[in-house]
This record gives sequence, structure tokens and C-alpha cells, in this order.
Amino acid sequence: MNEQVSTADALTRDDARAERAAFASQVDTAMAATTAALRRYLAARVERAGHVATPYAQLWEALGEQVGGKLMRPRLTVAAYLGWGGADVEAVASVAAAQELLHTAMLTHDDLIDHDEVRRGRPNLAGSHRAALARAGVTGRAADDQVAATGLLGGDLALASAFELVASAPVDPALRVAVVGLMARSIGTTVAGELLDVGAELRSPSAVDALRIAELKTAAYSCIGPLTAGAVLAQAPPSAHVRLERFGRSLGIAFQLVDDDLGVFGDPERTGKSTLSDLREGKRTELLRLTYLLADDPGRALLDRLVGDPSLDEAGAAQVRAVMTASGARDRTTALAGGAARAARECAVRTLPQPLAGYLAALVDELDGRGS
Repeated sequence: MNEQVSTADALTRDDARAERAAFASQVDTAMAATTAALRRYLAARVERAGHVATPYAQLWEALGEQVGGKLMRPRLTVAAYLGWGGADVEAVASVAAAQELLHTAMLTHDDLIDHDEVRRGRPNLAGSHRAALARAGVTGRAADDQVAATGLLGGDLALASAFELVASAPVDPALRVAVVGLMARSIGTTVAGELLDVGAELRSPSAVDALRIAELKTAAYSCIGPLTAGAVLAQAPPSAHVRLERFGRSLGIAFQLVDDDLGVFGDPERTGKSTLSDLREGKRTELLRLTYLLADDPGRALLDRLVGDPSLDEAGAAQVRAVMTASGARDRTTALAGGAARAARECAVRTLPQPLAGYLAALVDELDGRGS
């Protein structure tokens, strides 16, 4: 009898694995269509811009070069759409591609605010434009103004393009309107988070609610927005949106905590992310907040002296890392990230339908291992 039960359990597990594999294959197919839609859109805009003005075409080309990476946000949209019964790959492709352009817009504006000119280990929109200006002999304040304008306009262009992609999606007009409204609300929430993030620079690191900022700034457009856009497109019930929002909130917070750790302790060769820029900026992360709270007086004095110094070098950064580690702040932050990831995984497994639940749980596990 026990042998029969074990055999039945094994067959059930095999069926579940087969179901998850089939679903992952469907997601990959839809993602291929999404990538193709994104490339077609960008190529068409570059061609059209060439008939307007050369600098305009160059801006579109530079913007297209920023699009890429792991395409996590489009993948979430596709997964939610398929997981709730959506079947029209071409319909979801445009909406999923829009999530990536929205992400590009947010990154472009965020880099402008933070004065960052490198992204994913290479020059971003602002950085590439500064290099082009330097080759033309434009430097100093004149170059700064041109770079700022390019970053602002490029971000605006990506933002408008995200809405254009949704507006042109081959779906029922009512669904397009619903997704547009959802995206607008997501952007509004992100702006609130960005505003708090910028204002945090004027406050003591120990007084900043970094987790609230992560919820508003990261989780809203990176996780909740893409997931619920897919659910809207699939005409999922309202309860699905509530469950996806809960999952997306935990996933977004976990993602931000891991990202902040990689911004200080990561390997730039693997992540493409500097381990000096956050410290030089004095970015108000949960890691920094906990370090100030847990460090001793000499440790806090060292943080006051080095964090926020735009000329901070690797030797100084190593001293800051030592305080973050010795105080227990890094371990505490890692535990918070792990807790948020577990909450996301549990929410997926307990409240979302299979095979979507298994797919998203695997994605959480992949995220949770990024910092290891």
C-alpha cells in the first residue's frame, strides 16, 4: 500500500514538473514575441525619426541601446496573462513590451537624478551622449546641460512610447483603457517613492523609511504593475489582482534589498553595477539605516566621514563595508531580504493558481540567490 502511495506521489510530482515545464515554454514563446515586438517598434521609430532630424534619430538609437537585460517586467506580465488563461500571444506582446519601455524611462530619469552615467557596466543614455559631445570638443558646463536635457527628453520619449505600445495593442479597447489607467497609477506611485527617495538625502540615514520607499518606488512599477497588467489583459477576476499585488509587493521589496546589497558588496563583473556609486551618493538604503543604528560610535564616525563623499575610493569603501559587516547590519538586511522573498514565495504557492504559482516561486528562488 505504501509503495502504491509513493508511486502515486511520484507520478503527481512528475505531472506537476511537466506542467511547469510546459508553462515555462509558453512564457518563453510569448517572450520571443514580446522581444520581436519591441525591436520592430524601436526600429520603426528610428526610421521615422530619421525623416525628422538627425539628432532625433540618434536619440531613438541611443534609447534602443538601453533596452535589454533580463526583461523581468515583461516576463511578469506574460506569466500573469498566461497563468490566468490568456492565450493570444500577439495581444500580450505589445503590453509586455510596454513594461520594458516604462522601465527604460524610469531608469533614464533615475540615473539623471542620481548623476549616474553608467548602467549595466556600460555608458547609459547620458554617458553615451557625454562621450559623443567630448569627441566633438564640448565639455564642462555646456556638456552638462546637453547631457541633462538628453536624459530628460530620452526618458520622456520612452514613457510616451510605453503608452503608445499599449494604445496600439490588438485587444479590446476597454482592456487597453484599463491597462493605460493601471500604468498611469503605477507611475504616480513610483513618483511618490522617488520623491521620498530624493528627500531622504536631506535626512539622517537612520530616520529614513527605506522599506516604504522600496515599496513605492520599486515594487509598484517593477512587480505589481506588470503582473496586474497581465491579469487585466486576461480578464482575471478582481481577487486575482489583490493576490498579485500582495505577491508583487513582497517580491519588489526583496528585489530592492538584494539590489542594495549588490550595490555595496556585489561583483561589478557579474552585476554590471558599481560598488562605489551608492556609497559616494550616500544612498539611503535599509542597509545603511541599519548600519547607523547598529554600529558603535567609532563606526558611525567613519560612516559620517566616508559615506556621501563623491571622491570615495575602494580603500574607503572597504572600511565602510567592514562596519556594515561587523555591526551585523548586512546580516540583518540579508535576513530581511530572505523574509520578503519567503513571503512572496508563500503567497504564490498558497494563493495563485498552478502552474503560475510554481513559475513565480521559481523566479523568487532565482532572485533570492542573486546575492549569494
